[in-house]
Amino acid sequence: MIHRAPFGSLERFTAVLIEHTSGHFPLWLTPEQVVVLPLSEKYNDYAFTVQKQLDQQGVRAQVDDRNEKLGRKIRDNELKRIPYMLIVGEKEAAEGLVSMRQQGGGEQATMTVAEFAQKINGAVADMTKDF
Repeated sequence: MIHRAPFGSLERFTAVLIEHTSGHFPLWLTPEQVVVLPLSEKYNDYAFTVQKQLDQQGVRAQVDDRNEKLGRKIRDNELKRIPYMLIVGEKEAAEGLVSMRQQGGGEQATMTVAEFAQKINGAVADMTKDF
């Protein structure tokens, strides 16, 4: 028979971690590091291309392809506590770029997908270098 204490302590630890961080997990621990937000349905193909490129470089990404306004998508993903949002539209698709928005309305910039993936992987490496 397996003693149940290890399972209970793991659940308590997870609950304490969530409560302590208020859902703002470190970048290396968060289940979804990036969400790609297309401006409209016309840019869904480019958004999925960006997601595939990020997945190939080890960045956990998803696409929010709901038929909602951009402001609603941003708000919903802010509430999910996703650290980075990549906004793609006509300009970004034409030039092969992404517009980055950090959670909490922080840093905003336009860069290539490879530059963004390098930035995320570098941040994760810095956070985990002592481990």
